[in-house]
Amino acid sequence: MARRPLAAGLACLAVVIGVDQVSKALILDAFRPPGVESTPFVATGQLHVLPILDFALVWNRGVSFGVANTGGAWNALVFAAISAVIALVLLVWMARAKRDLLGISLGLITGGAVGNLMDRLRIGAVVDFIYVHIGAFDWFPAFNVADSSITVGAAALVIDSLFVARD
Repeated sequence: MARRPLAAGLACLAVVIGVDQVSKALILDAFRPPGVESTPFVATGQLHVLPILDFALVWNRGVSFGVANTGGAWNALVFAAISAVIALVLLVWMARAKRDLLGISLGLITGGAVGNLMDRLRIGAVVDFIYVHIGAFDWFPAFNVADSSITVGAAALVIDSLFVARD
């Protein structure tokens, strides 16, 4: 029975990484200026999806909410190293999980961390593109599938810790 939470977590991890990386590749293709091969690149404009949702390419060289998004020479390496350590700790925790919701929540968080880690290692910045707003009221920074997965996983982790019966 102890293998089921790990299998569920690893499945979530794999799906999150796949969806995250495919969505980022599609956004990069949509925003890449003609003739530009290097990444990151300067992109302008937004793709309007819904009245409250646009896709707008943002390069995040910092952490959550753009904190430390300075483009410093060491940002990608330092934040990649921190992400790798966190992902390893979460994988160990997931391997020890005894409840399905715990395995799933850790898989979502780890998948998101690894998805953003891959960006940092490959590009030197995280690709953010989901921009939610209400008219001109900009209430949240751009984010991506990995960030969403981390958020949902963290909420599920809280639910698991507060409301799921212990074995």
